[in-house]
Amino acid sequence: MSLRDNHYRRPELFGLLDERATPVPTVNAVATDLVRPVLSIREREVLMAWLAADSKLEAGRSLYIATGTMNTHIARIRTKYAAVGRPAPTKAALFARALQDGLTRLSDW
Repeated sequence: MSLRDNHYRRPELFGLLDERATPVPTVNAVATDLVRPVLSIREREVLMAWLAADSKLEAGRSLYIATGTMNTHIARIRTKYAAVGRPAPTKAALFARALQDGLTRLSDW
């Protein structure tokens, strides 16, 4: 088993997760090894607002926060996903992670 494989199966070895992290629910046997990062309620709100908006400025306005604050939240969300071996460098990738983790459904959009 390579270090990368071990990272997917045992991210707690790297001190990157808190004890509330849970496996991603899925019917795909390969994806059951994935771990969902623990996002705060506010991080979830920010992520959903950004995914629904055309820009961070628009999303920030809907949440009454500055664009810089939006950037900080999104950066922290990306860091949490990268820490569990599921990087999401683009908005589309973050949307895919939100779908995989049950934060949203396609029927919501």
